[in-house]
Amino acid sequence: MRRLYEPMAYGRAPIAESFWPTTVAQIPEHGPVAGEVEADVAVIGAGFTGLNAALALAGAGCDVVVLEAEQPGWGASGRNGGFCCLGGAKAGPSELLTRFGEEDTRAYYRAERAAIDHVAALLDTHGIEADTHSVGETLLAFRPKDMRVLEQLSDEMRRFQQVECELLPREALAGRGLASPEFHGALTTPIGFALNPMKYALGLACAVQKAGGRIFGQSPVTRIASQAGRHLLTTPAGQVRAKRLVVATNGYSSDDLPGWMAGRYLPVQSNVLVTRPLTEEELSAQGWTSLQMCYDTRHLLHYFRLMPDKRMLFGLRGAMKTTPRAHAQTRAIARADFERIFPEWRHVETPHFWSGLLALARDLVPYAGPIEGMDNAWVAMCYHGNGVAMGSYAGRLLAAQILGDGPDTPNPLRSAPRRFELGRWRRAVLPFAYSYYGLQDRG
Repeated sequence: MRRLYEPMAYGRAPIAESFWPTTVAQIPEHGPVAGEVEADVAVIGAGFTGLNAALALAGAGCDVVVLEAEQPGWGASGRNGGFCCLGGAKAGPSELLTRFGEEDTRAYYRAERAAIDHVAALLDTHGIEADTHSVGETLLAFRPKDMRVLEQLSDEMRRFQQVECELLPREALAGRGLASPEFHGALTTPIGFALNPMKYALGLACAVQKAGGRIFGQSPVTRIASQAGRHLLTTPAGQVRAKRLVVATNGYSSDDLPGWMAGRYLPVQSNVLVTRPLTEEELSAQGWTSLQMCYDTRHLLHYFRLMPDKRMLFGLRGAMKTTPRAHAQTRAIARADFERIFPEWRHVETPHFWSGLLALARDLVPYAGPIEGMDNAWVAMCYHGNGVAMGSYAGRLLAAQILGDGPDTPNPLRSAPRRFELGRWRRAVLPFAYSYYGLQDRG
């Protein structure tokens, strides 16, 4: 397999201290493929995208097999920050308008909103208890001049989502339970909510099985071939033959599975700390009592939320390697940032720290569509750190494309991603990009 990161990134070490597995009584173990298996559709990857595609397809009567290298929710879907919010494209409205025009840009933004509604409906329909909270999301300005960024976003939300956002000056933050010396104002968009991503992923897996789908764990696909008009997927202990194929591996993809993937995605690392439960006295001392999911205006952003059990989740971007040394260094950086933003919690333990891979596209827009050069094969990927909602909906969109029935996929999502420069060495651009963004964040 031609993957871009160090072997540690694809093993268990990055999630050895993850908080999410501690929140479920038991993570079901799905056995591996054994021998020869036939199916209408084979889905590679049991994360939000793969499970959503499988659920819709199985619900429509298709015989679906899901192949997962580890277990459902093991990848980014079971280790993210749990922000079910607007997003998916890193490209802004002006870029989308230039590339796709007004009508298609509006269709894309409607899909961002539909993605959130889709997840909410799944939680309700399948009775998935995922510890939801937060009324929309809050963006915090870490420099006074970034108040202009908030005002611009408010205008964009009014134009493309038809919602009014609430803009707060610095002096109003403490009264909303958002007290920190770091921030100079806030903008709350009343769309979206936070959830426990592991509970959501496991709930999806259960729903897939109830709908008749088959899930195989410990079944990494090592080869994809064509045989008699079918896709032949080879795993260590067996093979799957299927009429149709869905690839849903995102940041954990390999450049040769299939070869079309080569250079079309760039995995980047995200990292998360979680504290022990905070006492009422500690919350009051800091003045942070809001259950809003929040992020800041940095390019290398921080994202954080006080969860219902009073633990603070705190995430950040910027790590460039996945090695024991880099893991420890990133943890130290995360802890220092946490203490600067929440100085009254300098004494609070953060027993949980983990990392995972998301994926970027060269064109900064997600993709959900056919794999060029392969018959009856589809892929969805590159959600730019917003995969809870958009990754889920992208899976549903692929199912609709396969079935010929369901929500339409907006044209921006069907625009095949270009390849990154430098090919298999494209990760080499990260140090330069992160240095550039770091300088901008200090400006």
